[in-house]
Amino acid sequence: MIKRTVKEIADMAEGFLADESFGERPVKGVSTDSRKLEKDQLFIPLAGERFNGHAFAEQAFRKGVAAVLWNRNEPNPPEGSAVIIVDDTLEALQKLAKAYRHQLDIKVVGVTGSNGKTTTKDMIHSVLETEYKVHKTEGNYNNHIGLPLTILAMPEDTEVAVLEMGMSAKGEIDFLTRLGRPDIAVITNIGESHLLELGSREGIAQAKLEIVNGLSKEGTLIYVGDEPLLSEKLEQPPYQTKTFGEDPALDYQLEDMSQTEEGTAFRVRGIDNSFFIPVLGKHNVKNALAAIAAGDLLNVSRTHIAEGLTKLKVTGMRLELMKTRAGIAVINDAYNASPTSMKAAIELVEQMKGYGKKMLVLGDMLELGEGEKAFHEEIGQSIHPDSVDLVFAYGDLGAYIAKGARKHFPEHRVMHFSKEDKDSLKNALKEKATAGDLVLVKASRGMRLEEAVKEL
Repeated sequence: MIKRTVKEIADMAEGFLADESFGERPVKGVSTDSRKLEKDQLFIPLAGERFNGHAFAEQAFRKGVAAVLWNRNEPNPPEGSAVIIVDDTLEALQKLAKAYRHQLDIKVVGVTGSNGKTTTKDMIHSVLETEYKVHKTEGNYNNHIGLPLTILAMPEDTEVAVLEMGMSAKGEIDFLTRLGRPDIAVITNIGESHLLELGSREGIAQAKLEIVNGLSKEGTLIYVGDEPLLSEKLEQPPYQTKTFGEDPALDYQLEDMSQTEEGTAFRVRGIDNSFFIPVLGKHNVKNALAAIAAGDLLNVSRTHIAEGLTKLKVTGMRLELMKTRAGIAVINDAYNASPTSMKAAIELVEQMKGYGKKMLVLGDMLELGEGEKAFHEEIGQSIHPDSVDLVFAYGDLGAYIAKGARKHFPEHRVMHFSKEDKDSLKNALKEKATAGDLVLVKASRGMRLEEAVKEL
């Protein structure tokens, strides 16, 4: 974590001390959450429409913080304490993180994409930590507040930082990449997430490509070469590139793969080593190709790359396969959903062998804009009745998944449950699922379908 004096913090945040006598007081770390403050931290009070962290400044000092940032437009700053006056506390947080990043002698890997960025971040971290001291984004700290906090939490002896960069609108990745200044940038894929805000997949591709705006002069962009929206825009880029995917012309081409309940084994064209990841799905193998490319760029041995992927631990609710006490295999992928990731998960289930009944529990995919109903109906139509036994659709948009599925499935094999009727969904699952069956649970996070997993 950042360790500086109060005066140094003030300079880095482009503020000034209300009382310079506190200038040599040591600061150890920062926090924006008054409930989680620790002794000697810097408290950064943020203000929103329904809250104002400045109200907790006195409480913060009672908890032993070293200093507090203070927006110059807020009245009555605490007296007789280490208060740093700034124009805006959020901007000061971001300036502080940018300055700290500049002071550290580290390599940075920035990761973005419509789907798979968190898993890819975890994979790259697992690969690199076999040879480096690595710091990564935790949880969903990937926005204009979370990324600065991630950087400021970085130990000074960090050698590589793996920073996830999320977005919901144009310009957000541009801001994050200029703050993080990656040496390696990764774009996992271009899907349909944020169509509501960006209007088209072309708009999404353009927004994701903003990540190169902060790329160092000697930097490299790793991207999915199977995506025409990227490959067409990157024919002669002013930086190095590495591509991954299934096309034989790419730098890292998936050559062969096989799946078990424990994970996925695969090979890459031109590489002698075989690889294994303890997660399921071809899309996750493609994410692993990006991690292999990042490892190569940072001179990690292929043996250590393979070791790191084998030891991978991914953030929860992303294609986790678990067995219930009743012997039911459940794939929990309830963290997020888009048409691209939904189809990938369904394809995975259709290909898996050795189970009794195979069931899909599919909920609403959110933030898809005007075409949301058509996207959901298309998902339903894409399900093969020869490979899936039962479809449980959930939510208002889930009704269109059911509508699409019924074009190929008999009526009794497709069930729809409204958002207000989650208990009926849980009961139907418990009634239909028995030992030896396979159940996929997939929806956007807002649908909270992990509750159905817990029920099983």
